[in-house]
Amino acid sequence: MMKTAVKFLNLFIIVSVLSCKETPKNESKEVLQDTAVVGYDIPESWIQKRVKDASEKLNATEAGKIVWKAMEAHGGLENWYGNGYLSMRFNYMPLDGKGIRDSYQTIDTWNNKARHHSVLDTTATYGWDGNEAWVKAKDSTSFAYDTKFWALTPLYFSGQPFVFDGEGVQLELLEQRTFNDELQDVVKVSYAPGTGAAPDDYYIMYINTKTKLVDAFRYIVSYPEYFPNGGHNPEKITVTQGTTTVDGIVLATGFKTYWTVTDGEPGEYITKIEVSEIKFEPQLKEDYFSKPEGAILVE
Repeated sequence: MMKTAVKFLNLFIIVSVLSCKETPKNESKEVLQDTAVVGYDIPESWIQKRVKDASEKLNATEAGKIVWKAMEAHGGLENWYGNGYLSMRFNYMPLDGKGIRDSYQTIDTWNNKARHHSVLDTTATYGWDGNEAWVKAKDSTSFAYDTKFWALTPLYFSGQPFVFDGEGVQLELLEQRTFNDELQDVVKVSYAPGTGAAPDDYYIMYINTKTKLVDAFRYIVSYPEYFPNGGHNPEKITVTQGTTTVDGIVLATGFKTYWTVTDGEPGEYITKIEVSEIKFEPQLKEDYFSKPEGAILVE
């Protein structure tokens, strides 16, 4: 939930703003049957350079070394970018029943574009094309939430630690702590001024010292549309509820989110998240992330 546009990817080519695109169940197959497709046309040399640059940058600091090892434990940055487009169903369910966000999405993790489709109505869709947010739906009730904000937010749950390799990312090593009876390395992620749409956001990752996987993370939301006068929401902590391995990448199959209390401990349980139908797509139809005919731009 949290950052909608984010970390500019540390590239000689592309400046990013995170985004997610959804592909409803079986929809990608239907798309491929009736339209020309393009492959994941990121040259291998570009991926190798990005991985090399990220490795050099991260391994230059103690905090960065821990994040790099987490990336390796989760399947490696090379696989993350080389697998293609990440698709999943992300069902975000506040326990009070308000603000439920359930959609199929597909994400271009390299170019930071996204497209979502409603689970209930696959003709209702929205996305981020890298520059503009758009939505196409029968009426405003199709997506009763800020689609511009949410387009990239699920990636900041499911994409950790890979989403922290870009320009503007600042890492700070905090004191180790025990969480869920496991010793954790603790790394705070913040952003340089002017980075992304919400540079005041932060994340605090709990990285298991044995498995090197991300067990949990604390975070705030400082999205300017929500907080035009500055500030942020109270801190939350999101805890991984299981993992699966897809094309070599270890991804969470669910999360539980709590308000944090003293010293970052979980307090009230507030949100359940289920992540399913996870896959990587090597091909999509051309202009899949572009604003379709009949869609409107989201200001």
